[in-house]
Amino acid sequence: MKIWAVANQKGGVGKTTTAVTLGGLLAGKGHKTLLVDMDPHGSLSAYFGFDPDDMSDSIYNFFQAVSNNSKIDPDPVVRDTRVTNLHLMPASMALATLDRQLAIRKGTGLVMIKALREVKEKFEYVLIDCPPVLGILMINALAACERLLIPVQTEFLAQKGLERMMKTLSMVQSSGQEALPCLIIPTMYDRRTRASNDSWTALRENYPQDIWTSTIPVDTGFRDASKTGLPLPMLRPRARGAIAYEKLLQDLLEPEKTVVELQARAS
Repeated sequence: MKIWAVANQKGGVGKTTTAVTLGGLLAGKGHKTLLVDMDPHGSLSAYFGFDPDDMSDSIYNFFQAVSNNSKIDPDPVVRDTRVTNLHLMPASMALATLDRQLAIRKGTGLVMIKALREVKEKFEYVLIDCPPVLGILMINALAACERLLIPVQTEFLAQKGLERMMKTLSMVQSSGQEALPCLIIPTMYDRRTRASNDSWTALRENYPQDIWTSTIPVDTGFRDASKTGLPLPMLRPRARGAIAYEKLLQDLLEPEKTVVELQARAS
Protein backbone atom coordinates (compact mmCIF):
# COMPACT_ATOMS: atom_id res chain seq x y z
CA MET A 1 0.00 0.00 0.00
CA LYS A 2 1.39 3.38 -1.09
CA ILE A 3 0.54 6.36 1.13
CA TRP A 4 0.83 9.91 -0.20
CA ALA A 5 0.01 13.04 1.82
CA VAL A 6 -1.11 16.26 0.13
CA ALA A 7 -0.17 19.24 2.27
CA ASN A 8 0.70 22.93 2.33
CA GLN A 9 0.52 25.42 5.19
CA LYS A 10 -1.73 27.67 3.14
CA GLY A 11 -5.29 27.09 2.09
CA GLY A 12 -6.74 27.48 -1.38
CA VAL A 13 -3.74 26.13 -3.28
CA GLY A 14 -5.35 22.99 -4.70
CA LYS A 15 -4.78 20.34 -2.03
CA THR A 16 -8.26 18.83 -2.20
CA THR A 17 -8.36 19.10 -5.99
CA THR A 18 -5.04 17.25 -6.15
CA ALA A 19 -6.22 14.48 -3.82
CA VAL A 20 -9.55 14.06 -5.64
CA THR A 21 -8.09 14.10 -9.14
CA LEU A 22 -5.17 11.78 -8.48
CA GLY A 23 -7.49 9.48 -6.54
CA GLY A 24 -9.96 9.42 -9.41
CA LEU A 25 -7.22 8.66 -11.93
CA LEU A 26 -5.83 5.81 -9.82
CA ALA A 27 -9.32 4.37 -9.33
CA GLY A 28 -9.97 4.65 -13.05
CA LYS A 29 -6.88 2.53 -13.69
CA GLY A 30 -8.33 -0.20 -11.48
CA HIS A 31 -6.39 0.57 -8.30
CA LYS A 32 -8.24 0.24 -4.99
CA THR A 33 -7.80 3.76 -3.66
CA LEU A 34 -8.60 5.37 -0.31
CA LEU A 35 -8.94 9.11 0.25
CA VAL A 36 -8.48 10.32 3.84
CA ASP A 37 -9.88 13.70 4.86
CA MET A 38 -7.81 15.06 7.74
CA ASP A 39 -9.00 18.66 7.46
CA PRO A 40 -11.69 19.67 10.00
CA HIS A 41 -13.26 21.86 7.31
CA GLY A 42 -14.04 18.64 5.44
CA SER A 43 -13.76 19.92 1.85
CA LEU A 44 -12.80 16.46 0.59
CA SER A 45 -15.74 14.88 2.40
CA ALA A 46 -18.14 17.52 1.11
CA TYR A 47 -16.88 16.95 -2.45
CA PHE A 48 -18.35 13.44 -2.31
CA GLY A 49 -21.57 14.49 -0.60
CA PHE A 50 -20.72 13.90 3.07
CA ASP A 51 -21.47 16.62 5.59
CA PRO A 52 -18.59 17.05 8.10
CA ASP A 53 -21.03 18.76 10.47
CA ASP A 54 -23.14 15.61 10.67
CA MET A 55 -20.76 12.63 10.59
CA SER A 56 -21.40 9.93 13.18
CA ASP A 57 -18.26 8.05 12.10
CA SER A 58 -15.13 9.79 10.86
CA ILE A 59 -11.37 9.62 11.39
CA TYR A 60 -12.09 11.28 14.73
CA ASN A 61 -13.08 7.75 15.82
CA PHE A 62 -9.43 6.69 15.65
CA PHE A 63 -8.26 9.42 18.01
CA GLN A 64 -11.09 8.61 20.41
CA ALA A 65 -10.07 4.95 20.38
CA VAL A 66 -6.46 5.80 21.25
CA SER A 67 -7.64 8.18 23.96
CA ASN A 68 -9.83 5.42 25.44
CA ASN A 69 -7.16 2.73 25.01
CA SER A 70 -9.50 0.75 22.77
CA LYS A 71 -8.98 -0.96 19.40
CA ILE A 72 -9.07 1.10 16.23
CA ASP A 73 -11.83 -0.12 13.90
CA PRO A 74 -11.75 1.47 10.42
CA ASP A 75 -14.74 -0.44 9.02
CA PRO A 76 -17.48 2.02 10.15
CA VAL A 77 -15.40 4.93 8.88
CA VAL A 78 -14.62 3.81 5.30
CA ARG A 79 -17.33 5.00 2.91
CA ASP A 80 -18.01 4.21 -0.73
CA THR A 81 -18.11 7.00 -3.28
CA ARG A 82 -19.89 7.11 -6.63
CA VAL A 83 -16.59 6.20 -8.27
CA THR A 84 -15.70 2.52 -8.61
CA ASN A 85 -12.55 1.61 -6.62
CA LEU A 86 -12.54 4.98 -4.82
CA HIS A 87 -13.34 5.09 -1.10
CA LEU A 88 -13.25 7.76 1.58
CA MET A 89 -12.48 8.16 5.27
CA PRO A 90 -14.40 11.39 5.97
CA ALA A 91 -13.63 14.21 8.37
CA SER A 92 -15.83 15.74 11.03
CA MET A 93 -15.79 19.12 12.73
CA ALA A 94 -14.76 17.35 15.96
CA LEU A 95 -11.24 17.07 14.51
CA ALA A 96 -10.79 20.78 15.27
CA THR A 97 -10.72 19.97 18.99
CA LEU A 98 -7.90 17.42 18.85
CA ASP A 99 -4.99 19.76 19.55
CA ARG A 100 -6.70 20.99 22.71
CA GLN A 101 -7.77 17.50 23.83
CA LEU A 102 -4.72 15.40 23.02
CA ALA A 103 -1.76 17.75 22.53
CA ILE A 104 0.25 16.31 25.42
CA ARG A 105 -0.94 12.71 25.20
CA LYS A 106 1.78 10.27 24.21
CA GLY A 107 1.36 8.44 20.90
CA THR A 108 -1.12 10.82 19.28
CA GLY A 109 1.23 11.37 16.36
CA LEU A 110 0.98 7.73 15.30
CA VAL A 111 -2.79 7.27 15.25
CA MET A 112 -3.14 7.25 11.45
CA ILE A 113 -0.27 4.81 11.06
CA LYS A 114 -2.19 2.38 13.25
CA ALA A 115 -5.49 3.02 11.46
CA LEU A 116 -4.07 2.58 7.96
CA ARG A 117 -2.25 -0.57 9.05
CA GLU A 118 -5.70 -2.08 9.59
CA VAL A 119 -6.70 -1.55 5.93
CA LYS A 120 -3.40 -2.25 4.18
CA GLU A 121 -4.76 -5.43 2.58
CA LYS A 122 -7.76 -3.60 1.12
CA PHE A 123 -6.17 -0.67 -0.69
CA GLU A 124 -3.28 -0.13 -3.06
CA TYR A 125 -3.09 3.65 -2.69
CA VAL A 126 -3.98 6.09 0.07
CA LEU A 127 -4.08 9.87 -0.41
CA ILE A 128 -4.33 12.03 2.70
CA ASP A 129 -5.75 15.55 2.37
CA CYS A 130 -4.14 17.60 5.17
CA PRO A 131 -5.26 20.74 7.00
CA PRO A 132 -3.31 23.95 6.26
CA VAL A 133 -1.98 24.27 9.81
CA LEU A 134 0.68 22.44 11.77
CA GLY A 135 -0.84 20.33 14.53
CA ILE A 136 -1.70 16.77 15.48
CA LEU A 137 -3.48 16.08 12.19
CA MET A 138 -0.64 17.17 9.92
CA ILE A 139 1.92 15.42 12.13
CA ASN A 140 -0.10 12.22 11.78
CA ALA A 141 -0.21 12.56 8.01
CA LEU A 142 3.52 13.20 7.72
CA ALA A 143 4.29 10.27 9.99
CA ALA A 144 2.02 7.91 8.04
CA CYS A 145 2.98 8.81 4.46
CA GLU A 146 5.93 7.75 2.35
CA ARG A 147 5.67 10.64 -0.13
CA LEU A 148 4.61 14.24 0.36
CA LEU A 149 2.89 16.20 -2.42
CA ILE A 150 2.90 19.98 -1.96
CA PRO A 151 0.54 21.89 -4.28
CA VAL A 152 1.58 25.54 -4.57
CA GLN A 153 -0.49 28.15 -6.34
CA THR A 154 1.68 30.07 -8.78
CA GLU A 155 1.44 33.42 -7.03
CA PHE A 156 3.67 35.18 -4.51
CA LEU A 157 1.69 34.74 -1.27
CA ALA A 158 1.37 30.98 -1.80
CA GLN A 159 5.15 30.68 -1.71
CA LYS A 160 5.13 31.88 1.89
CA GLY A 161 3.01 28.86 2.77
CA LEU A 162 5.50 26.67 0.94
CA GLU A 163 8.37 28.12 2.98
CA ARG A 164 6.52 27.23 6.20
CA MET A 165 5.77 23.75 4.85
CA MET A 166 9.42 23.10 4.02
CA LYS A 167 10.47 24.27 7.48
CA THR A 168 7.93 21.90 9.00
CA LEU A 169 9.29 19.06 6.89
CA SER A 170 12.84 19.83 8.03
CA MET A 171 11.67 19.93 11.65
CA VAL A 172 9.91 16.56 11.38
CA GLN A 173 12.94 14.96 9.75
CA SER A 174 15.34 16.42 12.30
CA SER A 175 13.31 14.70 15.01
CA GLY A 176 14.54 11.35 13.72
CA GLN A 177 12.01 10.43 11.06
CA GLU A 178 13.45 9.03 7.86
CA ALA A 179 13.83 11.53 5.00
CA LEU A 180 10.46 12.01 3.30
CA PRO A 181 10.49 12.47 -0.50
CA CYS A 182 8.47 15.50 -1.52
CA LEU A 183 7.26 16.95 -4.80
CA ILE A 184 6.22 20.58 -5.21
CA ILE A 185 3.34 20.86 -7.68
CA PRO A 186 2.73 24.30 -9.25
CA THR A 187 -1.03 24.78 -9.48
CA MET A 188 -3.50 27.30 -10.95
CA TYR A 189 -0.89 28.29 -13.50
CA ASP A 190 -1.96 30.88 -16.05
CA ARG A 191 0.75 31.33 -18.67
CA ARG A 192 -0.90 34.57 -19.84
CA THR A 193 -0.05 36.40 -16.61
CA ARG A 194 3.29 37.73 -15.50
CA ALA A 195 2.53 36.79 -11.88
CA SER A 196 2.15 33.09 -12.72
CA ASN A 197 5.26 33.03 -14.88
CA ASP A 198 7.38 34.88 -12.31
CA SER A 199 6.16 32.56 -9.57
CA TRP A 200 6.93 29.42 -11.56
CA THR A 201 10.40 30.75 -12.36
CA ALA A 202 11.01 31.48 -8.67
CA LEU A 203 9.86 27.99 -7.67
CA ARG A 204 12.26 26.36 -10.11
CA GLU A 205 15.13 28.55 -8.94
CA ASN A 206 14.49 28.09 -5.21
CA TYR A 207 13.55 24.39 -5.19
CA PRO A 208 15.31 22.83 -8.20
CA GLN A 209 15.52 19.36 -6.64
CA ASP A 210 11.90 19.17 -5.48
CA ILE A 211 9.84 20.91 -8.17
CA TRP A 212 7.69 19.02 -10.67
CA THR A 213 8.76 19.81 -14.21
CA SER A 214 5.28 20.78 -15.38
CA THR A 215 2.26 22.69 -14.02
CA ILE A 216 -1.44 22.29 -13.30
CA PRO A 217 -3.25 24.99 -15.32
CA VAL A 218 -6.18 27.13 -14.34
CA ASP A 219 -9.26 25.20 -15.46
CA THR A 220 -12.88 26.04 -14.64
CA GLY A 221 -13.61 22.36 -15.17
CA PHE A 222 -12.41 21.66 -11.62
CA ARG A 223 -15.21 23.85 -10.27
CA ASP A 224 -17.77 22.18 -12.51
CA ALA A 225 -16.55 18.72 -11.47
CA SER A 226 -16.89 19.56 -7.78
CA LYS A 227 -20.57 20.36 -8.32
CA THR A 228 -21.15 16.86 -9.69
CA GLY A 229 -19.15 15.08 -6.98
CA LEU A 230 -16.95 13.39 -9.57
CA PRO A 231 -13.22 13.84 -10.30
CA LEU A 232 -12.60 15.96 -13.39
CA PRO A 233 -11.06 13.10 -15.46
CA MET A 234 -14.33 11.18 -15.15
CA LEU A 235 -16.39 14.18 -16.19
CA ARG A 236 -14.16 15.68 -18.89
CA PRO A 237 -11.17 13.42 -19.56
CA ARG A 238 -9.77 15.75 -22.25
CA ALA A 239 -9.94 18.88 -20.09
CA ARG A 240 -6.62 20.70 -19.65
CA GLY A 241 -6.60 20.07 -15.92
CA ALA A 242 -7.38 16.37 -16.32
CA ILE A 243 -4.56 15.93 -18.83
CA ALA A 244 -2.11 17.76 -16.55
CA TYR A 245 -2.94 15.53 -13.57
CA GLU A 246 -2.63 12.45 -15.78
CA LYS A 247 0.92 13.56 -16.60
CA LEU A 248 1.60 14.18 -12.91
CA LEU A 249 0.39 10.69 -12.02
CA GLN A 250 2.54 9.14 -14.72
CA ASP A 251 5.57 10.91 -13.29
CA LEU A 252 4.69 9.82 -9.75
CA LEU A 253 4.31 6.19 -10.83
CA GLU A 254 7.40 6.11 -13.05
CA PRO A 255 9.87 5.22 -10.25
CA GLU A 256 7.60 2.35 -9.20
CA LYS A 257 7.39 1.16 -12.81
CA THR A 258 11.19 1.24 -13.08
CA VAL A 259 11.57 -0.86 -9.93
CA VAL A 260 9.05 -3.42 -11.21
CA GLU A 261 10.84 -3.64 -14.56
CA LEU A 262 14.23 -4.12 -12.90
CA GLN A 263 12.83 -6.84 -10.63
CA ALA A 264 11.29 -8.59 -13.65
CA ARG A 265 14.58 -8.52 -15.51
CA ALA A 266 16.46 -9.86 -12.49
CA SER A 267 14.11 -12.81 -12.19
